[in-house]
Parts: sequence; structure tokens; C-alpha cells
Amino acid sequence: MSQRNFLFAAAFSLAALHSHAQAAPQYPSYPSETPTTLRQPTYAGEGMDYERREVMIAMRDGVKLHTVILVPKAAKHEGMLLTRTPYSATATTTNAMSIHLASALYGYDNALETIVDGSYIRVVQDIRGKYGSEGDYVMNRPNHSSKPGALNPTPVDETTDTYDTIDWLVKNVPESNGKVGILGISYDGFTALIPISHPHPALKVAVPMNPMVDGWRGDDWFHNGAFREQNMGYIYEQAGSRGNDYHWLNTYFDDYDFYMNAGSAGELGKRRGLEQIGFWKKVTEHPAYDSFWSEQAVDRVLAAEPLTVPTMLVQSLWDQEDIYGAIATYKALEPKDTHNDKLFLVIGPWHHGQEIEDASSLGAVKFHSDTGLYFREQILAPFLAHYLKDDPPPLKTAPVTAYETGTNTWERLDSWPSGCSHGCEPRATPMYLQAGAKLGFKVPAGGEESSAFDEFVSDPAKPVPYRARPSQPMGYTPNLSWVRWLVDDQREFSGRTDVLSYTSDVLTAPLKISGEPVTNLVASTTGSDADWVVKLIDVYPDEVGGDVEMGGYQLAVSMDIFRGRYRESLAEAKAITPDKPLTYKFALPTVNHVFLPGHKVMVQVQSSWFPLYDRNPQTFVPNIFFAKPGDYKKATERVYHSAGEASFVELPVVK
Repeated sequence: MSQRNFLFAAAFSLAALHSHAQAAPQYPSYPSETPTTLRQPTYAGEGMDYERREVMIAMRDGVKLHTVILVPKAAKHEGMLLTRTPYSATATTTNAMSIHLASALYGYDNALETIVDGSYIRVVQDIRGKYGSEGDYVMNRPNHSSKPGALNPTPVDETTDTYDTIDWLVKNVPESNGKVGILGISYDGFTALIPISHPHPALKVAVPMNPMVDGWRGDDWFHNGAFREQNMGYIYEQAGSRGNDYHWLNTYFDDYDFYMNAGSAGELGKRRGLEQIGFWKKVTEHPAYDSFWSEQAVDRVLAAEPLTVPTMLVQSLWDQEDIYGAIATYKALEPKDTHNDKLFLVIGPWHHGQEIEDASSLGAVKFHSDTGLYFREQILAPFLAHYLKDDPPPLKTAPVTAYETGTNTWERLDSWPSGCSHGCEPRATPMYLQAGAKLGFKVPAGGEESSAFDEFVSDPAKPVPYRARPSQPMGYTPNLSWVRWLVDDQREFSGRTDVLSYTSDVLTAPLKISGEPVTNLVASTTGSDADWVVKLIDVYPDEVGGDVEMGGYQLAVSMDIFRGRYRESLAEAKAITPDKPLTYKFALPTVNHVFLPGHKVMVQVQSSWFPLYDRNPQTFVPNIFFAKPGDYKKATERVYHSAGEASFVELPVVK
């Protein structure tokens, strides 16, 4: 464009704008009714029993973390209870419109009676990168390490952030006595556990409940190599924005149909934009238990450090999300507790986090008392008071407090696993899969080749659902039953042709097991990869007096999955030799259960658990996340139970 034409065009544009401005109608102003800043009342004289303070605490790298401090009005020289969360400190501390602290704290991650009755100063902080805090978010941020290729070469991690936060709190909350306890559930259990590796001197006690510890071995992302596909929505919402602003929307009422329609998890991730999220990329790039997973496993990290902070690990027997972490950490730390005064374990009959809720029952299973209230009042409260009060009560907490399901009783134990208070040790006792769908302690005898195994066809086009359909999404809203799926009645599956069920005779005496059952499955497949799901089940009598719903109920006591490609090495996938009987050995989640007289023991075996776990194509591919439709093929699976190829579940039997 020439200069003359440019000037002409510019003049024309200015004239047009002026004409438009002149033509625009003039409206009277209408002042906003919202003040620039709202000064909240103090509720003086109205009975408000706490003061709320919100601060931004600077970390050593200059990043500031949003922190809410709730100080009881009567607080004077009180201990502080800290929770560090990715789930919004504001939401955790403003759960009701009330002037009372008990109402403000009613909700997730608040052991209400313990906090309020103990007169503790409650502190909740957004971890870096989430909600009101500055900085960048990294899922389960690994601890700092300066070695080459380290997962986190920066000078900050959850341990340093906790240290810096506690340092600020003890210097700036004058109502405190300088003693801090840290507690939390799930992700907040992770942030309550990892800081004991390099603790601030003022950190006097830690209570990690249902903590995320090892995302590959058996917590949120994988179980023994099988990917937890239904967690994709969590990854999308949690890592997609600072404030969880974007939601994972289902296009089917039934998750079974939703995940089947997409094919592989990688394809679904691509369709839903997950490839934009850094953590999703890491998950798909590391399907095996390589250094990415093993170097950030919290139990391994803590095993390399001294144990100086008294720590109470809390484990739920039916934890549908993080059933692995607490027990794995206990096993890693117990050898360090040489004086039996630093490490404590509580095992309860709960779903994930139910210890801070009503826990009189779980699904159809009734406990005849509120086991959650018992934990909070009889175990947690005196434990915290011993370490955080200036005039502390004596410590009466047992090294291990375990609920025995079946008999519905609490036990005080010296260690775990232990069958009784005097130290009876469980004895590894094989219970064999036998011909004729039988299950028993007798070693299978030799016989006809046709009775040496049972077989079924595993069809990836029709995978075994992990619960009766419709399969609901993960969620904690009242209309969803995600929290209780581990106690679902397993009769729905024992009648399927692609599930093998082995059942004992009716028990005439109690059978108690305490510890981890271990699967020793001898199996073959016509494919070149396979998944193996093993369930240990308590079969109730056909009629149960006073509890009609439990008649014939098949209650899962312990169950898990193993991806066959990792049979030789968890760190390296290898194809399975077709038609060759191989042994698959893996531990099931810990139990403390009594099979009562009149009950039966059952073991179920299957090769899919969908859509909780992604489908194995049953054809070996380098990365199952990116399996193609043509890779998914039927396979015939055989489970052997002959004298030389005996399959069994090793039970930790207490006599």
C-alpha cells in the first residue's frame, strides 16, 4: 500500500470511529452494589469460637504457599495440626456457614472430634502449584536429588516445603506451643509421610492415613503393571489446572461402555486431550517399574533415612485406592524402630479414608459398632495428645492396633503380621486349587492329564467387569458406590464361564489369617501376554440369622491383579511363551480375617478386571497404552492343579 493510500485509509477509519462514537446512545450510570473490598464482621459477642487467618508463606525459593490457620479463641500454648493438600485449603476449612470451628471443619481430611476436642490449632495449606499457592504443580513431587538424571534436581520438594512451613508457623503463631503434628489421607497422606525423611525439629508426630506410596506396585496408577484406567479422569482434573477447573465428562452412563468404545487407554487419552498434561506423558512413557517409579517410591526413600519422628500409619483393609502404601511403608520402617517407640500401625475395616467417618458398616458388611469413632477417640486422640500437649498423657498406644474382620474385634499387637498379643506368628500354609473346582490344604495328587488343569477363553472384546454393571465412575458423591466396590458380592462373577472358582468344604473350625496371602499360580496362555486376577473370598452360609442380605454372600477378603509380561522382571516387559505352564507369584493385600465355622473359602481366577484396569490385548506389544485394535485377540487360559504343577494361595494362617 502506498503512503498516500495508507494515510487516506487511516483518515477514513478515524472518521468512521468518530461517527460511530457520536451515534452511540448515552446511558445513565448505575453504580455497582459490590464493594471493592468487603470487610467481614468479627462476630464479637456472637459466640464465634475461632479466628481464621489466611497467609502466604514464603518457601526457600521465594514461592509463596497459601495457608489457612484456624485458631480456637481459647487457644493458649496449643499444638498445631498441619495438613498439606492439593484439594483446596479453603474448601477444607469452610465446609459450613457457621461461626463454630466444628462446623467449618466438617468434611474431607478433618478428624473432627480429635481436632476440636483437642483444642488444636488447625493449619491447612495448598501445596505448590494448586489453588491459592504459587509455583508449579508436579504430581507427587519426588524428593530432591542432585545425582545425574535425578527425577527432581531442584532444591525444593514436599519435604522442604513442609520444613519451611513449620519454621514459619512456630515463629508466627503466638498461641502455639511450638509443637506440630502432620496428618492427612491419600494424597494428603503422602504429604504427611514424606516429610519425616528430613523433619523440622518442631515436627513431633506424623499420621499418614491411606497414603499414596508407590503408584506402580499397588497404589493409584498401576497394580503390578496393570494400568488403573478409571483414574484417567483424576489425572485430567488434578493436573489440568491449578484449581481443578476442567472436568472429565463421560459420554456413557456405564463406564464399561465408555472405556470399551475408546479401545486402548492411550487412544482415549488422545481423544480427551490428556497428551497436554505432563504427568500423563510420564505414565505412558513408563509402563514398567523402571527408575522413574522405583526412585520415587516413598517406602524406598524413607528406608534410606533414619526414623526420628513418631509415626502412625493407618491402613484400610478395603481401601479401593491406596491399599498398598501403608503396609509397604511399615515393612520398610519397622527394622529402624529398634526401641519399638517410633513406628505405629493401625489396621481398620474401612474403605479409603473411612476412619474419619461413620464406620459402623461397609456396604452390606456390618461391624456392630462405629469403628471409625473408636479409632478417633481411643487411638488417634490420645496418640496425638501424647506428643503435642504440654502436659501429655502417658502413651498407651500399642505398636499395632488391628481390627479382626469376621469376629469384629480389635487387637493390640506387638508387631505385624502377628496373630495375637503374645506374638503368635502366622505360618505360610498353601491352600491348593484342585480338580473339580475344589480348594483345600491337601497337595493335589497325580491323575489323568484331563484333570491337570482347568481352562477358559479370555476375550478382550468381552472383558470381565470388576463389578456388576452398570459400572459407575470413580467418585465420592452420595449417589456413587465407588467407595464400597471391594466388598461387592462376588456371586456375579463366580457363574461366568471366563472365571474359575475353587471352593473349600464347609469349615468346622475358625480359620484365621493375618498378613499377606501370596498367589502361586501355575498357568499358561495361547497368547503372548496375559493378566491374572486372583480373589480370596469368604463364602457365607446360605442363611445368616438376623442378616438376610448376607445369606450366601461372597465377600472378597483380598484380591489383586498381575500383568504377565512382568513375570521375570518388573522393570522389563517380556513376551510370554505360548502354551507353556509358568508360575506367577505375587502378594495380595494384607488381611486380618477369620473365616468362621459354617463358612467356606473360595478362590477365583480370571484374566481381566475391566474397566478398573485396562485390557491386556493378549498379544505382546511394546506398550499396551498404544495397542491397536488388531492386537486384541482371544486366548485360552489354563490354570494347573496337578501334583507337579500345583497352583495355590499361600495363606498366613494363625494357629
